[in-house]
Amino acid sequence: MTIEDSLTRLEPDFAKGGGLLPAIAQDAATGEILMLAYMSPESYRKTLESGEVHYYSRSRQEIWRKGATSGNLQKLRELYLDCDRDAILLKIEQVGGIACHTGKRSCFFYRRSAGDLYETL
Repeated sequence: MTIEDSLTRLEPDFAKGGGLLPAIAQDAATGEILMLAYMSPESYRKTLESGEVHYYSRSRQEIWRKGATSGNLQKLRELYLDCDRDAILLKIEQVGGIACHTGKRSCFFYRRSAGDLYETL
């Protein structure tokens, strides 16, 4: 069996998410989860064409290239679809080391501690 024998043409099922799908950005080298954002068909296409990750901003209702203003770009290394094709995993190289708009490396910096308390990492 060759690799070509295992290839299948697939597309994300954007209809399931009303035109937007969750996209998880994961550091390709370390496996660290950096952020969760949303992709539209157009941001997905732009990502594939450019090799730099584009997302859809639900609050601004527009496509944005990650790092366009901050310089903290995300370079696409691998892209995965889940089994239902309604979630996207982006294995990326985080240029500049910062994924979160707060200035932290990862958007996941609140860790549940005791009770309903969270600590900031």
